Amino acid sequence: MPLYLIIGNIFSFLASLCTAVSVVKKNKSDFMYWQVGNTLFAILTNIALWSYSGVTTNTVSLVRNVLAYKNKLSLVGTLAICTISISLGLMFNNRGLIGILPVFSSACYTLCVYLTKNEQQLRYALIVDLTLWATYYLYIRGYPSVITYMILNIWTLIQIYRYIKQGK
Repeated sequence: MPLYLIIGNIFSFLASLCTAVSVVKKNKSDFMYWQVGNTLFAILTNIALWSYSGVTTNTVSLVRNVLAYKNKLSLVGTLAICTISISLGLMFNNRGLIGILPVFSSACYTLCVYLTKNEQQLRYALIVDLTLWATYYLYIRGYPSVITYMILNIWTLIQIYRYIKQGK
């Protein structure tokens, strides 16, 4: 296995761990804190695996996650982040149609982060986000993320069920 794949998959695994921790957090701030870690490792994953749309999309997403964590994500900021993410993601896409998945996913998730007020709503958005990213990572051979994101989708569904069962 080439060294770049090993390095990329190590970072992919670390990004996945951060996502896993975020799913069980009880409030939006804690959720977003761990999403910051996920995004940092995802940037490194995409650098190692030579996926430029993933690098640009995750870099813009890092700004979004930090602003959301600090509760400073405004409507203007959200729209700017979506516009920048789409523009840069498409400009640096070196993976064809599959390279559009992270661009689309990031734009949708950015809108959800702004519009949602609690962690339960973020969990719904996360399921869509993880599914799109898992498909993308399968293509670029970021296998730990594929496996972890599919497991996290199941785990997130369980968290949603528990939340609904508690009557919240």
